[in-house]
Amino acid sequence: MELSQKIDRLMSRVQKPSRYLGCEFGSEKKDPKSVDVRYAFLFPDVYEVAMSHLGMKILYHTLNRRVDTYCERVCSPWPDMEALMKEEGVPLFSLETRTPVGEFDILGITLQYEMSYTNILAALKLAGIPLYSKDRTGGPFVICGGPCAFNPEPLAPFVDVFTLGDGERAIHQTVDLLKSWRESGKPREDYLRRAATEVEGAYVPSLYDVTYNEDGTIHAVTPKEGSGAKPLVYKALVNDLTAADYPDKLIVPYGEVVHDRIMLEIFRGCTRGCRFCQAGMIYRPVRERSMDRLLEIADKLVNATGFDEISLMSLSSGDYSCLPELAHEMVTRFLERRVKISLPSQRIDAFLKDTLKETQKVRKTALTLAPEAGTQRLRDVINKGVTEEDLMRAVTDAFEEGWSAVKLYFMIGLPTETDEDVLGIADLAAKVRKCYFSVPKEKRSPGLRITVSASVFVPKSHTPFQWAAQLDKETVQRRQKMLKAEISKLKGVDFKYHESDVSYIEAVFARGDRRCAEVLARASELGCEFDGWTEFYDNDKWTQAFKDTGIDPNFYALRARDIDEVLPWAHLDCGVSMEFLKREWEHAQKAEITHDCRKGCVGCGMKRYEGACR
Repeated sequence: MELSQKIDRLMSRVQKPSRYLGCEFGSEKKDPKSVDVRYAFLFPDVYEVAMSHLGMKILYHTLNRRVDTYCERVCSPWPDMEALMKEEGVPLFSLETRTPVGEFDILGITLQYEMSYTNILAALKLAGIPLYSKDRTGGPFVICGGPCAFNPEPLAPFVDVFTLGDGERAIHQTVDLLKSWRESGKPREDYLRRAATEVEGAYVPSLYDVTYNEDGTIHAVTPKEGSGAKPLVYKALVNDLTAADYPDKLIVPYGEVVHDRIMLEIFRGCTRGCRFCQAGMIYRPVRERSMDRLLEIADKLVNATGFDEISLMSLSSGDYSCLPELAHEMVTRFLERRVKISLPSQRIDAFLKDTLKETQKVRKTALTLAPEAGTQRLRDVINKGVTEEDLMRAVTDAFEEGWSAVKLYFMIGLPTETDEDVLGIADLAAKVRKCYFSVPKEKRSPGLRITVSASVFVPKSHTPFQWAAQLDKETVQRRQKMLKAEISKLKGVDFKYHESDVSYIEAVFARGDRRCAEVLARASELGCEFDGWTEFYDNDKWTQAFKDTGIDPNFYALRARDIDEVLPWAHLDCGVSMEFLKREWEHAQKAEITHDCRKGCVGCGMKRYEGACR
């Protein structure tokens, strides 16, 4: 029976068939026989999450603009579908043509979250691709990018190439190289050696040796003799975002997805310097899209999709230099079509009142703000750069403009945190509540809802907190209970928090080295998958995987690193220098603020990249 018919037979037996149908409005349709390169783009999570990811949309679009390449989407099948696929002998397949992934030339995988790593291994197995790169003599090259590629070591034995940084150019270099290599007729290893020198941001782990000290720390990561690999791999960087490729059409899913809207990236990078934030470091420098270009893209996407919301995306949308003008123009332009303009990430200290007034003309959603810490001392430690007065002004402005729902995001377990800092979260929530009632009754909207969310801090690579230990489970849980008890006293305030076990495993792989690959392989054998989903995470299996491999997770998650220790990612350069990160770690110990680099260069190291800081 033909594969497509087999897949059709499974549809009536799964929870959401729309996840596997393909052929959505806006998806690319090409004759596979008419192209030179077939590229499978895997998002290692369920369809609804994959179809909400902006990076995948950008790279899918830019590859399919090429007449010689066909990029097709692949998502991790939900456990019900995966079980049936194994039972019926159906391999992992693409959505566009239902082609087995093992038949593609390249399997590109985006690394957004450490807890998706077991999904990657499950996908390789389901595709019939050898798990370890050293065992592959044919089939697709496995190439990974995304934020987690900045510490790729736990996945190193499974991946052929990692690409660091912006993908818009590097992905084309990857395809061009494949065509050139294929014409050369040289062995597979030649492609890997050439990728290490010809593709921007390319890191080929098989070309490097790792040596260890007696205490288990890393002694050195060095290129193999004669490999031609670089001692330090610099990330790929797109300097002109206005000129960079961006989709002028989007795929419209059949069913509801996580972010069912147009996502418009207004700028990339962040200058604020929050010390916990990996994205704020690895996506430097700030590069804005021009207002004219954004309006042009918005017009095309509204016409092409019929979506009724445009989300102005960035790490800190309130920092866009022309935000009030852009919001006003967009609201005016799309008002009659009932298209809402939303700001998903607002800076508390940005002046948002006029912008909020504009964006609420169609309809309002909850206002989302991230104080991150409950006291000013701890906000200074993390270099958040906002005050309690900033927060009170922002929420009061919002309440006066008709908002009644506010979401506040915090973290528990930040370096130097005390019980008093945690209780400060409840105190801030109480003050936000008071701001609502300070607005005259006839002016405010009814139905106050304040949601306080507290995640567990996970130290990440390439940040000033990469040397910090994660807070132990017992202390995290005690502080969560303490905070929950305080917030329960506040009417109209809800409290949500993350399970510490998941954050602990995330910390292991966020700061792990190549030895952690053994744990991943064993966890996959034990059935770990969709570990970021509460209903599937199994802590007992993870505990067993560490026990079976003899790997101590505390060595990675709970151990503070010496400032001069060789870190697993020391050979990978995100643009921000190690000297700057060390200075910021020292400033954190003293709760000293470093100003926004838009107010003057702070010497982060990005100027080493040609054209990066202008």
